[in-house]
Amino acid sequence: MNDDQPILTDEEIALQAQLKLLRVEHADLEASIEALSHMPIPDQLLIARLKRKKLVLRDEIVKVEDQLLPDIIA
Repeated sequence: MNDDQPILTDEEIALQAQLKLLRVEHADLEASIEALSHMPIPDQLLIARLKRKKLVLRDEIVKVEDQLLPDIIA
């Protein structure tokens, strides 16, 4: 038996899957914002909306990461 890897609960597995999806969506938004900003006439309103959505995703990513990582009291 390999004791190096901790046994994950179903909740932890679900959180890791959710985290992966959030990170992919965050990266996709970053790529979209980058592409839109290089247009001859960038749609500033759309870029602002995508940036807001990206910030919301970042907050969700941090929230999920906090659930996965145990609090360490020094």
